[in-house]
Amino acid sequence: MEFGIFLNGFVPGPAAHDRASEHLALKRELDLAVKADKHNWKYVWFGEHHTLTEYSHMSAPEVAMGYVAARTERVHLGTGINSLSPRKEHPARYAERAAMLDHITEGRFEWGTGRGAGSHELATFGIMDTDSTRAEWDEVSREVVRMWEQYDYSFHGEHFTVPTPHNILPKPYGHSHPPIWMACGNPGSFGKAGSLGIGAIAFNFEPIYNLKGRIEAYKEAAESPNEVLGDYQNNNVMMTNGVICLSDRRRAREIAMSAGLGYLVTLVNLYHDTMPKSLDEITWPDPPIHLGALGGEDLLDELIAGGYLLCGTPDEVCEQVAAYQQVGCDQLVFGVTGGLSHEEGLEMLELFGDQVIPNFDSSPEISTEVYRREAGGPKYPPYNSPVDPSLRHTVLPPAAIIPLPE
Repeated sequence: MEFGIFLNGFVPGPAAHDRASEHLALKRELDLAVKADKHNWKYVWFGEHHTLTEYSHMSAPEVAMGYVAARTERVHLGTGINSLSPRKEHPARYAERAAMLDHITEGRFEWGTGRGAGSHELATFGIMDTDSTRAEWDEVSREVVRMWEQYDYSFHGEHFTVPTPHNILPKPYGHSHPPIWMACGNPGSFGKAGSLGIGAIAFNFEPIYNLKGRIEAYKEAAESPNEVLGDYQNNNVMMTNGVICLSDRRRAREIAMSAGLGYLVTLVNLYHDTMPKSLDEITWPDPPIHLGALGGEDLLDELIAGGYLLCGTPDEVCEQVAAYQQVGCDQLVFGVTGGLSHEEGLEMLELFGDQVIPNFDSSPEISTEVYRREAGGPKYPPYNSPVDPSLRHTVLPPAAIIPLPE
């Protein structure tokens, strides 16, 4: 099992309305990615959200990735998630940015995709019906792969067009393309991701063993995909949760029982109205749950046993991680926010990375690197049809450019 962290640009409280504080919070989150690269973590996922005050100020993850890419060597950087509606922007822009990041990172970019997490941010772009983005994702996700591989790309679809042949540039790094992932919320979407041969990005809002059926639906579909969306199959289920892992057990539990973690949950319940709410269903501006006032230690132990969060010393957290391995998760990802100070976040990344991860992941290779390396070749031919030689500078690859006869 592999491990990663999830960065969302969390700027809680008054800091969200002060530009200097917002700047400091964003830069500190990027420092977490650099720290993770040095301590066995394999992935850093960057949220993409729009107009979600406090919860996420990470509206341009690709920009943040460029900053982090220059300061890291091994860790993979992924969009979590790139929402694909053509009403937000033309799909050629998704293909261009993904391919450019693939070059900047030299193959360390992961293309996580989805439909959008809630009605509030979709409405930013005039999208008022959240169900309408499903058909858009189906169309755009397939066409981006064609844009990566064809030199005379054109398309007349239901949701967007490229009316005449164009060469969408740059092409991805190396002989294939970035690993493709899809955000999954319900059992049906897990099966869909598996049947398309792409990774599943999931979020844990229920007891850990309830996830088993969803993961099994994915794995069953992945055994015989109906269609592999890209050049190769990315057989991966990623699950996101919270962790507080410190050498001081008492301090870790204090943080878990504070209102900080609960406050983050109230924002999730406010903005993510296309996904199930947490068990308490407390939604901002209602005050967050405070475990210390609700029975404290016993309730915390129940939540840990249920897999709602991981908390304790490295030895304790190792036991808790094992449950995710048992239900079949391929990758476990944590948000490093909610109650932790910046220094505690850095400490946790080092402690977890050095003392927990080696017990579950001893491979020097990253699974998606292996899948990509073994890709057989492009899914699509380099061109759709013979190209007019007058277009040779705009649509033909260099090997096909020949002098025109005099």
